[in-house]
Amino acid sequence: MEQIEQAVKILNNGGIIIFPTDTAFGIGCRSDNETAVCRLFRIRKRPEIKPTPVLVSSIEMAQKYLLPVPDAVKTKLIKKYWPGALTLILRCVEKKVPGLVRGGGDTLGVRMPDHVIALSLINGVRVPILGPSANFHGGKTPFTLDDLDKDLVNQVDYVVKGECGVKQVSTIIDCTREPWQILREGAIRIEN
Repeated sequence: MEQIEQAVKILNNGGIIIFPTDTAFGIGCRSDNETAVCRLFRIRKRPEIKPTPVLVSSIEMAQKYLLPVPDAVKTKLIKKYWPGALTLILRCVEKKVPGLVRGGGDTLGVRMPDHVIALSLINGVRVPILGPSANFHGGKTPFTLDDLDKDLVNQVDYVVKGECGVKQVSTIIDCTREPWQILREGAIRIEN
């Protein structure tokens, strides 16, 4: 797909793109490019102490950036709900994840989207990409191309067209504490 190739090239050159995922439109860059990460935070007007989630294309990719994932998380959450609308907060290998992405902490929010375009982009760059929703901090979550704020679109390098399947935000679970804590109810309902 031509737009995927174009988007991957832009990401690899430090650019920022808007792209569809299963849940909502995301705004992203390579997670290992600190200059791009800083620019993304500036564009979204996101407070620097607020961590931002990353999107991965496989459990193996996620594990490169995380401390060993507890078996219970693997069997009860990852195997059951990935790929899908579930963001997991896990302890990470700090030196592999820019401080801004972690919000200065030692955890990382990770999700494997169930969306062919998003997965193709991640596989194309071979590293996780940032995956917050494509809006200004505190703004309305965009579920369609028409929902995108024109001012935001004007500040990015490329917009990948497509549809979001679920059109609901992801559920976020903090897996660093016992019992796990649901931080945001979204598309996936987890029974405690």
